[in-house]
Parts: sequence; structure tokens; C-alpha cells
Amino acid sequence: MALAHTGELMSDAVERGVGLAAFNVISLEHGEAIIEAVEDTGLPAVMQISENCIKFHGGRLTPLLRGLAALAESSTGRVSMHLDHIEDQEILTQAASSPITSVMVDASRLGYEDNVAATRRATRWAQARGWHVEAELGEIGGKEGAHAPGVRTDPAEAASFAAATGVDSLAVAVGSSHAMTARTARLDHELIARIKAEVAVPLVLHGSSGVPEDELAMAVESGMVKINLGTILNIAFTGAIRSALTGTDVVDPRRYLAPARLETTRVVNRLLGVVSTHRAAVL
Repeated sequence: MALAHTGELMSDAVERGVGLAAFNVISLEHGEAIIEAVEDTGLPAVMQISENCIKFHGGRLTPLLRGLAALAESSTGRVSMHLDHIEDQEILTQAASSPITSVMVDASRLGYEDNVAATRRATRWAQARGWHVEAELGEIGGKEGAHAPGVRTDPAEAASFAAATGVDSLAVAVGSSHAMTARTARLDHELIARIKAEVAVPLVLHGSSGVPEDELAMAVESGMVKINLGTILNIAFTGAIRSALTGTDVVDPRRYLAPARLETTRVVNRLLGVVSTHRAAVL
């Protein structure tokens, strides 16, 4: 099946009142796991390539992107490709003629006015190419130099930022934190509802790996649309590798990558059900 457009998947989720799961990819095995779960469940997903992932691959976006696109196009599932937390304009240039249909422009380390200006410039560039653009107002906890996890987005400021930049969706801080390995985060659902009432574009939850599944379901019901998940896949992948190698002298990577991919598929399968089948409340 041809790659889906992230904007279309977002619009479908909003229309149906459900969430859209977005999974960060590091390797082809991650991509295979995500696509298999999409086929198993019949639910759509976004595959995300972050700037950190591109750096891990030596700054080369194209090889991984082409491999993931080929996997998606040979699948029966609805999958789109997204660039996540992009600060370097050169990466956007690399991806200009690629299957990418959306980007999260990250100018959140800048002060408010500079963030608005930088995000507006990148948004115009990306939207001229037909991309869906996501941005972030202020930093969400857990990244280098980020605000403390206790930071919260102001609904009025979020509305002003979305209007000033012209973005298509907005990531907001409501209690989650990037790179959490324990699922102990508690979200401010009342704040999510208030932001949804003020902001004219769909909301995005970053740092969702540290959020328990009942909280994720409630987040969708409160008004979140796109739910970003990354660390939880890495925990599953790495844990399966540890188990496969314990007490063995295995040297063939297939012997531990296969169970790692399978366990990641199981996790993605479960999370798709949590995110994509819960309906937002009618406010």
C-alpha cells in the first residue's frame, strides 16, 4: 500500500475522536515490528525518525528512510513517515523529495519570540511542500536543557503560538517527560481539556512511554490526538535481547534480533489498541 499522509491520519483520528499512535524508529527491525502490528490490528500508525536517530546513522537520513518506506509500501497497513524533533534545517533539505509527509519543527530551546519566528519560517517551508507541521511550545521535560518535568503549558499562550506560527498540530506539556523508563507519569487531564478548548489545532503528547496505559486512554478522551512513543519500544527490544543472550554463546544476530523484533511487535500491538480505539470526550 502507498504510504499514508500524516495529515490525513491526523484528520481521520480527529473526525473519529480517537488517538493516533506515533512510534520512533531506530533501525529496520523497529520498522518491521511497527508495520507487523499495524497489519495485525488494522490500525494506522506514524513511523518517526528523530534528529538523534539520524545522527546515530552518521547523519545519513536517506538509507534508513528508503528502507522504512519500502517496508511500508509492501504492507497492507496505513503508515506514514514523520521527522521528529528536527532543529537542523539541513535535515529538512535532505528530506525535501522523500516520502516524508510531516515534521516536528523543534525550536523549543529558544525564547518565545525566537521560537515563534523560527517555527513560522520552517512551517512555511514545509507546508509549501505539502507537509503537516508539528511544533512544541517550550520544552517538555526529560531532554537536555529542558524545563523541569513540572512545567505546564499555558492554554492562552498555546493558542497564540499556534495562530502566530501556522502549525498544523502542537505538542504541549501536561505532565509527561521524555525518556522515562518507569511508567509513573500522571497527566493533568483538566489542563488537556482546557488547552483543547483554546487551541485550534490537534494536540500532541510527547514523552508517552512513561505514562501508564489507563492515563494514555484518558489523555485521548481528554483531547490529545497524536501520542508519541519511543522509549517503551527500546525497553522491549533491549529486554528481549538480554533474555536471548543470557547464559548462551550466541553470535548470530538473528538469534537475538528476532525475539527483540517480536517483543516490540507485541508492545506496539497493545499500544495501538490503547491509543487508537479510545474516543475523545465531546466538550
